[in-house]
Amino acid sequence: MRATELYTKRLAVTTNLTNAQFRVLQLVGQTAPTTPKAVADRMGVTKATMTNLINKLQSKGLLHKVKSTSDGRQMEVTLTDEGRETLESSPDPLQQRYVEQFHALSDWEQSQLLASLERVASMLDADEIDAAPVLSAGSLHSG
Repeated sequence: MRATELYTKRLAVTTNLTNAQFRVLQLVGQTAPTTPKAVADRMGVTKATMTNLINKLQSKGLLHKVKSTSDGRQMEVTLTDEGRETLESSPDPLQQRYVEQFHALSDWEQSQLLASLERVASMLDADEIDAAPVLSAGSLHSG
């Protein structure tokens, strides 16, 4: 929890963005051009929330919003040059650092850690919560 709080503060200082705004930039950067609905679905937020996030990022000059070339009724979002620079110069997301360090563990350490986390989730009755819209887990690797 403390690491997340410290990362959030560092992100805010270096990019002037919230975690949610930064995540939108990441997703748009990975899939651009994309629709606000597609980004909202990936993040597990409402369309209204996504509209607010995109409008704030657009006002900061980090995103472009344009009519879709394939369907004029839809809007698409892409990164601006400043948005790309922000992504490239920002601190590593905690999730990415975790994934890199997790993959550096041996197979038995990965299994033990996963079993422990699953147990904690079960103890908190959180084993039914779907975190997939925001998080993605890779497979165990041979180490």
